[in-house]
Amino acid sequence: MLPRRTVAAFAAAGLLLPLSACGSGFDDSARPATQQAGPATLKVMIAASGGAELKAMQDAAAAWSSAGGGSKAEVVSANDLPQQLSQGFAAGSPPDVFAVDATKFEGYAAEMLPYGDALSYKDDIYPTLRKTFTRDGKLYCAPKDFSTLALAINTDDWTAAGLTDNDVPKTWDQLKTVAQKLTTGGRTGLVFNDTRDRIGAFLVQAGGWAVDADQKKATADTPQNLQALTYVRDLLASGTAKYPKQIGAGDSSEAFGQHKASLSIDGNWLVGGMKKDYPNVKYRVVALPAGPAGPGTLSFTQCWGIAAKSKFQEQAKQLVDSFMQPQQQLAFAEAFGVIPSRQSVRAQYEQKFPAQSAFVAGADHAHGPVTLGKMDPVLTDFDAQLQQLPGADPKRILQQLQQNTAAALGQ
Repeated sequence: MLPRRTVAAFAAAGLLLPLSACGSGFDDSARPATQQAGPATLKVMIAASGGAELKAMQDAAAAWSSAGGGSKAEVVSANDLPQQLSQGFAAGSPPDVFAVDATKFEGYAAEMLPYGDALSYKDDIYPTLRKTFTRDGKLYCAPKDFSTLALAINTDDWTAAGLTDNDVPKTWDQLKTVAQKLTTGGRTGLVFNDTRDRIGAFLVQAGGWAVDADQKKATADTPQNLQALTYVRDLLASGTAKYPKQIGAGDSSEAFGQHKASLSIDGNWLVGGMKKDYPNVKYRVVALPAGPAGPGTLSFTQCWGIAAKSKFQEQAKQLVDSFMQPQQQLAFAEAFGVIPSRQSVRAQYEQKFPAQSAFVAGADHAHGPVTLGKMDPVLTDFDAQLQQLPGADPKRILQQLQQNTAAALGQ
């Protein structure tokens, strides 16, 4: 099975820059009163997707440590990041810097230093990413990178079915049509994973979502969401689309790589995984088709959290600043397949990684995840209901999601 986030095919060491610990991209007028001066040894905790990501992060930290500021940073990969962070917070000794997944952000916000508004390049960060990590009007942390969803096409199958560039689907109806043409006795036309992390894209394209923009009101049981789930149900019922488990695959990337499907809705981690595990498969990646409300995709992202109880917040901000520099972001992209969070890097990134251009374009209309920890059991139940499609009733799924969401939000 391919990992959710790509294991890199390249080494990043050649792009790592020895960025100085001085001259950060922050407004230093907001210096915390508890700041301790002098060299510091910072602990950085991440949940690495694999050895490539861990090595790239350790190399970047080593480059910053050797830049002459006197401070050092040590990067460790947690076996269970949420648990280890919770233990650190409870004991009053959290890591100085840590990776915060968007889905866990609200649960950590009270333990974090809200430093994001002081970033000199704040406006250079994609708006969707800024919105994801904003709470009570404050940008809490620097989004480190992101991924989006797009449509992967097996080009040999496409040609064999008599399809051309003019047939690349731009709408839901067109997606259904090409999926039907690509479905054969031994291969399904379209595959996508059976959770909200894929099917949620259809909700966005229909103009729906589980909660409102402020995450204070349940908005699950709506005509928009019903239209989206009905479309997904009908695709699955027709046999032109299937979940990976229905065709003997662990996930959509594996199904696509093993040629059990001609189309796959996947993230940019697909590119590195295909190069590593299925190098002979010829494919291209295009934007997801637009729905009734227009184009839409999902974004998956993390930010660099700084502990509110860290004694070395200024040094931590300088370290984060080094991680956020354009060339360093490109080095991380090459190492483990993510997309840089700074818009000014986009042209360089697309030039260096042309196969990723459809994923980058998705940033313009991507929807971030629900960031409320109290919604975790609700969304887990939603996934379980989605996995019952096409046999389940979309209306009842949404009614249950509405009820559970309202209860979780205290409505």
